[in-house]
Amino acid sequence: MRTIKIYKWMGLMLLFFSLTSCGDSKSEDTHKTDATSEKKDTHTEGETEEVMLTPRQYEALKIKIDTLQTRNMSGYVEANGQLEVPPQNEATITSVVGANVVAIEVIEGDKVSKGQTVAYLSHPNIIEKQTYYLNAFSNSQFLKKSFDRQKTLYDAGVGSGANYQKAEAEYQASLGRVNGLEAQLKQLNINAAGVRSGTIYQRVALRSPIEGFVQKVEVKTGQYVEPQTDVMEVVNTHHVHADLMVFEKDVYKIEKGQKVTFSVQSIPGKELTAEIYSISKTFEQNPKALHVHAEIENKEGNLIPGMYIQGRIQTEENRTPAFPESAIAKNGDRSFVFKAKKEGDDWSFTPIEITTSTQDGEWVAVTFLTTYDPTTKFAMNNAYYLMAEMKKGEGGGHAH
Repeated sequence: MRTIKIYKWMGLMLLFFSLTSCGDSKSEDTHKTDATSEKKDTHTEGETEEVMLTPRQYEALKIKIDTLQTRNMSGYVEANGQLEVPPQNEATITSVVGANVVAIEVIEGDKVSKGQTVAYLSHPNIIEKQTYYLNAFSNSQFLKKSFDRQKTLYDAGVGSGANYQKAEAEYQASLGRVNGLEAQLKQLNINAAGVRSGTIYQRVALRSPIEGFVQKVEVKTGQYVEPQTDVMEVVNTHHVHADLMVFEKDVYKIEKGQKVTFSVQSIPGKELTAEIYSISKTFEQNPKALHVHAEIENKEGNLIPGMYIQGRIQTEENRTPAFPESAIAKNGDRSFVFKAKKEGDDWSFTPIEITTSTQDGEWVAVTFLTTYDPTTKFAMNNAYYLMAEMKKGEGGGHAH
């Protein structure tokens, strides 16, 4: 009987341990299932995902990386116009005499310095002017000696006053002719001293009156050009500025010192900034608008006078964080931008949730749901692709 009791007791103990073990196993399985479910739920949120791009992928997509931008999304006047340069920074090179073009030393787009030779001219008229000058100078030297002789006699009281006055008049007249012809030679860039020494120049140089770039060449080698015919144009683009047209209804909002942002087609995706330094006092009649001139602060690229520009004059200072529309990706009814970070040679992009508000052109005002470091860099384009890659990589950690 005692033995049976022991067996019964042992049986009960084994049954208890078995039930306890089963309960623990079920509890552990339930915990694992819940954890897996929770992990799945967390994984589908998307905030903890990241997209990894290799250097080749990064270059192929032409991802633009920058820190957060702030913009005036309101409080501005739209004004279009074109790039211009002040009149003193444009020059038209002409010939002062009729002559043939014997050589052209530059082509359109060449940079030239002030006084640089751009072409050579030749014609019998040019040789004739040098001959006239040489004859006039020689005659003037003769008349000067005659005048000096008559002056000596007159001062000594043995010469006639009439002869002295006549010699003086003839000498002064010849001196005037010499100076006039010398001025003409100077306009032709001919060295008068060389002519006086007996040198006759067969061709003369046309020189640029300003530093700049050759914008147009209007002639060909061998062509005869009439006096004052345009030979070529030179423009100093260093002083290019924004010339905007402001309509009458907006004129009262405009004043010197206001900032201008504008774009040109030659630099796509880039905004240039300028500051108003001059406002015209007269209206153009068609359309009725006022010229506003602004000095460009961040000149870059190929800015050429005459280029069309689209600008905005900031009349109020109300800046807000903003991203280009292509930097924002949608996931359902939520919006994200992508934080960019360099990891070795690769780039890591992590989605950051935002809310959007005002849209101005391609820019969208945003609000971050959490605080951010001002030095944080973001992808400024191709957010749609990054979001698609992230969704493809869900369930597998990093997306490559």
